Amino acid sequence: MITAPRPLTLPDGRPATAGWTLDPGLRHLNHGSFGAVPGVAQERQNTLRAEMERAPVVWFPTLPARLAAARAEIAGRLRTDPEDLALVPNASAGASVVFAALADRPGGDIVVTDHGYGAVTMGAERLARRWGGRVRTARVPLAADADQAYRAVLAEVDDEVALIVLDQITSATARLMPVERVATEAARRGITLLVDGAHAPGLLAAPLTGLDCDAWVGNLHKWGCAPRGSAVLVARGPLRDDLHPLIDSWGAAEPFPDRFDHQGTLDATGALAAPTALRFIDDTWGWDTARRYMDDLAEYGARVVAAAFARSGTPSEPVDVGMPVPGMRLVRLPGGLGASRIAADALRDRAPAELGVEAAFTSFDGLGHLRLSAHVYNTPEDYEHFAETCVPVVERWAREMSG
Repeated sequence: MITAPRPLTLPDGRPATAGWTLDPGLRHLNHGSFGAVPGVAQERQNTLRAEMERAPVVWFPTLPARLAAARAEIAGRLRTDPEDLALVPNASAGASVVFAALADRPGGDIVVTDHGYGAVTMGAERLARRWGGRVRTARVPLAADADQAYRAVLAEVDDEVALIVLDQITSATARLMPVERVATEAARRGITLLVDGAHAPGLLAAPLTGLDCDAWVGNLHKWGCAPRGSAVLVARGPLRDDLHPLIDSWGAAEPFPDRFDHQGTLDATGALAAPTALRFIDDTWGWDTARRYMDDLAEYGARVVAAAFARSGTPSEPVDVGMPVPGMRLVRLPGGLGASRIAADALRDRAPAELGVEAAFTSFDGLGHLRLSAHVYNTPEDYEHFAETCVPVVERWAREMSG
């Protein structure tokens, strides 16, 4: 049996959970969906919001300079150039910016994968309709290694393909994709590549290093623990000059990325507080230590939960994906539970009331999974509790569905 990692603590010896304001009546086992914001970042955002409300006529003219400073620190954390990085509300918004910027390609096709994030894939489908082309879906087996995944994506690529949209870390299936290799081949063929790195900031140490793509989007409000609505769009090639925010404002005539710092009267305090969240993890434990803990804990949690299903005779197992990602693991759900996205979302919605947890239930290729994601405030006891208390309820759900 895998050994439980020792829970992290704050410098003053208190448990790591003391740095957060999460509902103590719930177990929070789904950091990967919406993240969680440490108290210091919430306080920073509240201070900024109060400043904005006290004197909005003073606040808004100074906002672009404030956002540029935040961009510079965020870019440093991501190990990229601040001049390549724009702030956007979320990864899907960044993808929409890219879709809107691409020149018409009559009859052009778009390649996605069957692991793609649904909202981004919907945007790609809308773009394909505009072009009069079609979306081709590369089928990548869950257990595919890097070579197999690369070949599956490239099998859908020919001279009619104008765009590839590829997740760096998949949402529903918690696995990596070989984005660097696909990027090299896309560049050789002159095909635009959009990399959806929604989960990458914080979870990967240097998600942009060695990745030469046309555009990359990533959320800061997931593993980076920034307030909601904090994300980045990175563009390094010729496409960057055609990228514009979805809202035209007084900075429209400025170059990329400065024009993204002008968004009218939107509340940008989340983005301004994002560096505080990133520094909190770094100053308290260091991001390398935090990532190792997250990964060890997610592995422990998956083994404990799968073992609980096995002891009761319910077929279930931790899923070994071909390119595992730190901090997230899958456990197969029993009895056909969560076989579709709608069914999986229904389980997610039941979990707080019936299990006392926030948990991610996902679906891939007709099979349901419990996606475990761990952060610094989680402990082995969270997953032991799920195994002892929640697994019997999930098994009851499976029996009810089959009966």
